[in-house]
Amino acid sequence: MILFAAANVAGGIARGVVQLGAEEGAAPPSGLQINLFWVIVSSLNFIVFAVVLYWLFGAPLSRMLAERRARVQQGLEDAEQARHDRESAESERLAALQEARREANDILTRAQKVADDNRERDIAATRDELERIRARASADLEAEKQRAISDVRAEVADLALRAAGRVVGETMNDDRQRRLVDEFLREAADSGPSRAGGA
Repeated sequence: MILFAAANVAGGIARGVVQLGAEEGAAPPSGLQINLFWVIVSSLNFIVFAVVLYWLFGAPLSRMLAERRARVQQGLEDAEQARHDRESAESERLAALQEARREANDILTRAQKVADDNRERDIAATRDELERIRARASADLEAEKQRAISDVRAEVADLALRAAGRVVGETMNDDRQRRLVDEFLREAADSGPSRAGGA
C-alpha cells in the first residue's frame, strides 16, 4: 500500500516536471545533458522504494536472521554445556568407580583380617582343647597306672603273705602282715632302680 503511494507520488512529480517543461516551451535538448531535477526525482524515488522494501522485507528478514542466529548460538551453548556435563559425569563415574574399588578392597581386607583372627582363635581354642584332653588323658593314665600298681601290690602282698604263711607255718595277723609287706615292697621299689642301673 505504501509502495503504491510512493509510486503515485513519484509519478505525480514526474508528470508535474513534464508539464512544467512543456509550458516553458523549451526545445528538447540535443546531445547528452544531465537534468538535475530528474536525477533528484529518481534518487528520491529509489530511496522511497528502498525504504519501503526494507520495511516490508528487510526488517522481518533481519529479525528472522537474528532469531536464527540466537537459536544457533543457544544450540552451540547447549552443546557445549552437554559436553561439559558429559565430561563431568564421566569424571564422577570414574571417581565413584574408584571409590567403589577402594571400599571393596577395604571390605576384602577387613574380611581377610576377620578370617585370620577367627582362624587364629580357632587354632588357639583347638590347641587349648588338645592340651586339656592330653592333660586329662595323662591324669587318667596316671590314675589307672596308680590303681593298677595298687592292685598288683595288693595281689603281690596277698601272695607273699600266703607264701610266707606256708613257709613259716603259722598265721600272722593282718596288721603285722600288711606292715611287713609294705616295708618289703618299699625296699624293693627303692632298690629296684639302683639294681637296674648296676646291672
